[in-house]
Amino acid sequence: MVETRANRRKSLGHASKASSPQRSRSDTKNLKSGGDLHWSGAKKGGARGSSLLANLVSTGGVLALIATTPFIAIIVWHLFVNLDGSLVALVAAFKKDGLQLIPKIWPHTSPRAWRLLGAYAGFEAFLQLCLPGKRFEATTTANGNVPVYKANGVQALLVTVAAFFACWHFGLTTPTEVHTLFGEMLAAMVVVSFVFCIFLLIKGHVAPTDQDSGSCGNIIYDFWWGMELYPKLGPLNIKQFTNCRFGMMAWALLPIVFACHQYQRDGYLADSVLVCVALMCVYNFKFFLWETGYFNSMDIQHDRAGYYICWGCLVWVPSVYASPALYVASVQPPVTLGAPVALAIFVAGVVSIWINYDSDRQRQEFRACGGKDPVWGKKPVIVEAEYQLLMNEEWVTKKSILLASGWWGIARHFHYLPELTASFFWTAPALFGKLPPYLYVIFLTILLVDRALRDDTRCSLKYGKYWKEYCKLVPYRIIPGVF
Repeated sequence: MVETRANRRKSLGHASKASSPQRSRSDTKNLKSGGDLHWSGAKKGGARGSSLLANLVSTGGVLALIATTPFIAIIVWHLFVNLDGSLVALVAAFKKDGLQLIPKIWPHTSPRAWRLLGAYAGFEAFLQLCLPGKRFEATTTANGNVPVYKANGVQALLVTVAAFFACWHFGLTTPTEVHTLFGEMLAAMVVVSFVFCIFLLIKGHVAPTDQDSGSCGNIIYDFWWGMELYPKLGPLNIKQFTNCRFGMMAWALLPIVFACHQYQRDGYLADSVLVCVALMCVYNFKFFLWETGYFNSMDIQHDRAGYYICWGCLVWVPSVYASPALYVASVQPPVTLGAPVALAIFVAGVVSIWINYDSDRQRQEFRACGGKDPVWGKKPVIVEAEYQLLMNEEWVTKKSILLASGWWGIARHFHYLPELTASFFWTAPALFGKLPPYLYVIFLTILLVDRALRDDTRCSLKYGKYWKEYCKLVPYRIIPGVF
């Protein structure tokens, strides 16, 4: 659901807000036609061109990513399930067969895999719509729309995990069956998700959900970045489904399934599998506990529903994000850590996840109280900023507060650092004999550096001189003293 604040004010009998003297109506038309770059997409197509990934080689770089990522997702599965994570074996296979290796290893999706996949997707859509949850209003868009969500992520997580064990108990499926058919389901999602992104492109052109939609004039970029910021299919919020209920829920469930498979296969649960999966479970529970904060993140507020986000969550998240658990549960014999090493890795991972959660919580509570409560026992350091929204074709000046103390006085995107260390620690049970298990850590580093750069650009456009003031107080992006 997306509501408009102006309509709400009118229904309550309030006067509409006057336009800001800083912007004229001609400026508004210029922005809407794509003449200027605006912080959140008030112009045609949105402020989308500042991504490092998008600008690798302009359109050619985007085409290369679209053309290669489906095959990489399947190669990752093949590498960990059939080659024990050996990069040497993969290179040897490519030397022998060349690109013919890809159709050779490509799984053919069986009817059973289609049924399991369809049941999972339908079940998660049902939970998103039907489970009870509090109404949550996210940040107003530059066009004055208020995204509204049903916050039922924790409930959906608990029901999903319980449903899997119930299905196992009653013989509807087994962990080993899911592990065996995982490649087939990935191959199916590669195709289905690609077609779905084409549908989103067409929908954005002919039937957008609201005015937070537009084309940048390049069909390749429109497919990659997406047309709509908050698309819906009937009552179903598409990005909440693709990002949270399908992608992140798959990441929460698959490691548990893989661990159960390893237990079924070997008759015991390896400590490497236990530590890896336990840390992923803690992280993903944290994610769904904090889900309303995610609704105000860059993934949701700025990145539109296209290949980059939707295909990524539907395919890349189950393939790459869950890959450390897939590796440690698939390799034979499983890695044995020993109690002291296992405990040390687990504790370090939990501390990283807690810091990541606490930094997000700190900023969320700071905003909720308007900066009135102390941060780490002291009066918070605040930058009072102004920015502008385009509402009913008029510019409205809004105020915001930026936290420059606590975790957020260490670095502007400090919460990315413990997220990176957490990913390292849940991969560390694979030990260090092979590089491929650390694919997710490498990918996440690139992703978060890119996101930090994009977010800085967006905030600079949004806050202007206030952002410069904030950067003077907090000069580093992620790692204090380094970057």
